[in-house]
Amino acid sequence: MPTPFIDTRTIHTRSYAVVGTFDAKTRLSELLRNVQNGQCYTITARGRPIADLVPSSDAADRDARVAVRAMRDIRKVQGVSGETVAQWAAEGRR
Repeated sequence: MPTPFIDTRTIHTRSYAVVGTFDAKTRLSELLRNVQNGQCYTITARGRPIADLVPSSDAADRDARVAVRAMRDIRKVQGVSGETVAQWAAEGRR
């Protein structure tokens, strides 16, 4: 049985602004700056969607790496010993 088509725009929480091909061509630099900040666009030709302009997965991966690094740094600064965790667990059982 074939897999049904899933419109990925309904899965992501991002909203897509619609831009015609002429506007996309004349405002490409502006659109790319906005995409860099997380905005997404659907480019249309004569009212029909032909392409989506979205942040690259590399940018998302880079953002994820930065977030993970920040979480690790917080753990280093505010770390607790295993003994403290064991005490908290014991207190929770009372």
